[in-house]
Amino acid sequence: MDKMYLVLVLLVAGLVVFAGVQAVQIADIKAKVTSGAVTTSSGNLDTSGWTADEKMNYEMHGVIPARASGSAPKPAQSAMVGGC
Repeated sequence: MDKMYLVLVLLVAGLVVFAGVQAVQIADIKAKVTSGAVTTSSGNLDTSGWTADEKMNYEMHGVIPARASGSAPKPAQSAMVGGC
């Protein structure tokens, strides 16, 4: 019984350490992705110039358009053929 308790404590401690490392990595990735994007004074992304499709992709999937950081030109509205 004593061995099982020790194994359980070590397993829980390992999971807590793993979750902490993952949280730091996710925060670092998020900071890198949003560092070049335009933000408002509240720290949120400025989506005022985005199309409805770009807003939906950001809200549902977390995809930030390349042009949000100024690295890509603005796409033409009629450039999309087909779509879903």
